[in-house]
Amino acid sequence: MKRPRRRQSRIGIFLIVLAMLATVIASGVRVAHLRAKSQRLAVTERQLEDDIDEAKKEAEALEEKEKYMQTKKYIEDEAKDKLGLVYPDEIVIEPREK
Repeated sequence: MKRPRRRQSRIGIFLIVLAMLATVIASGVRVAHLRAKSQRLAVTERQLEDDIDEAKKEAEALEEKEKYMQTKKYIEDEAKDKLGLVYPDEIVIEPREK
């Protein structure tokens, strides 16, 4: 009667080892998946940080332009460029067109 117990004991140990092996394999697959996802998220994070930096630079440029647009120099430049206005004592020399 001892033989059936040994078989049951061996089968039980085999099943436990098999369950542990399946758990280890499943954990390994999950870890690999999470590492790949982590790398993708790191790339996305770097891209978003670059986009934020670019947006900050653009915002700074717009603020500088806004400051310039509130100056007398801007008004004079626009009057000269778009309306062709000049000061009475100013001489305008234009190149000849061929």
